[in-house]
Amino acid sequence: MRRLLALVVGLAVIGGVAYAVWHRQPDFVQRIRYPLRYETIVRGHAQNYDLDPSLLAAVIYTESRFNANARSQAGAVGLMQLLPETAKGIAVRTGGDKFVVSDLYVPELNVRYGAWYLRHLLDRYGDERTALAAYHAGQGNVDEWRKQGVGIQFPETQTYVDNVEKAKAIYASTYAKELGLR
Repeated sequence: MRRLLALVVGLAVIGGVAYAVWHRQPDFVQRIRYPLRYETIVRGHAQNYDLDPSLLAAVIYTESRFNANARSQAGAVGLMQLLPETAKGIAVRTGGDKFVVSDLYVPELNVRYGAWYLRHLLDRYGDERTALAAYHAGQGNVDEWRKQGVGIQFPETQTYVDNVEKAKAIYASTYAKELGLR
């Protein structure tokens, strides 16, 4: 009986430790799971567009895992996975007149356009979760959902928003110094 009790207690302790490590991993583990690249670009454009740098980093992570050469099946390009037509519109609105799709592979330009777009969505919708839903599913879908008085209707968009919010919290706590949060 004692051996059984010791086994149960031992398993409970191991389970508790595993749970704690899994749900609040040390910074060095978080830095492996959630890398940060292009910190200077992220900080600069977050400041320029009045964005939380941990939010900007989280969107980049969720969109491309900081792969500047990422391209989706839908044709979204670069770190922030911008569609060329969206990026062309942003370029025109921000004074650019010589936009080419290959610009989206340049981290500085991609993050600048993506940060502008994220600020635009935050201003338009007034809250972060709705802005993130629009970033993922498009403004037309979000406008329709709001018109119908319903929340996010696409499960993949709900998952996207949740993933960005989780990553934002991790970037804020793990990379506070690098993102200029301290």
